[in-house]
Amino acid sequence: MPEHISIRFYAELNDFLATEKRYSDLKVPLKQPRSVKDLIESSGVPHTEIDLVLVNGETVILDHLIRKGDQVSVFPLFRSLDISSLQSHQIKPPLDPSFVLDVHLGKLAAYLRMLGFDTLYHNDYDDPTLATISANEQRILLTCDRQLLMRKIVTAGYYVRAREPYEQILEVLSRFNMANQQKPFSRCMNCNGKTHAVEKQEISARLPAETKKYYSKFYQCEDCNKIYWEGSHYIKMQRMISKINRTLSSSE
Repeated sequence: MPEHISIRFYAELNDFLATEKRYSDLKVPLKQPRSVKDLIESSGVPHTEIDLVLVNGETVILDHLIRKGDQVSVFPLFRSLDISSLQSHQIKPPLDPSFVLDVHLGKLAAYLRMLGFDTLYHNDYDDPTLATISANEQRILLTCDRQLLMRKIVTAGYYVRAREPYEQILEVLSRFNMANQQKPFSRCMNCNGKTHAVEKQEISARLPAETKKYYSKFYQCEDCNKIYWEGSHYIKMQRMISKINRTLSSSE
């Protein structure tokens, strides 16, 4: 029996491999049985990125033990093919998805909140905290750190490929099919709390003189009490949202 196994990664999973290892059958020495999860992640691919694993043509769970001579095929999320009858490893996102983001994705967090998605972000969250929040609150963990996604307790996560915030928001909206779930300006950009309309007289004492003079519609965060109005910043965000949706529509 061969002293190795053969493994192949498909489609965007090759993003995690060295150039010379992409889109090919890889021979991996195997001295003793090891789990599918351990084998896949030793190649640099987080388990949160995979949807289906076949061993010798049969679907398996992540704890399945690989043995000498096995042929392993690893697939990412299937977007147009229904594999619900097979052993999928992707957690189906809820209709109202929520997120927790690592320290490198502050601008993306702001964009997600702008679009109304429940998004936790603090620039002092360390890796154990992020993983625990994701697991305990069933939040999708977005990160640029593949090692963070390899933590066993993380079951729903995504490695953000893009480095520019605008490209990141397009990537995440597309990946989780959220284009039609937007509720712009329903979340506080500052703390992620929900916002609601508030009467001008209730918050008049807190308003700058010019704002009080020219604006009549106001909104307030239910958590941190930050006040919003439809000024120039609001108009810029509207334009940004329109641009995002035009781009998403043109790529369908």
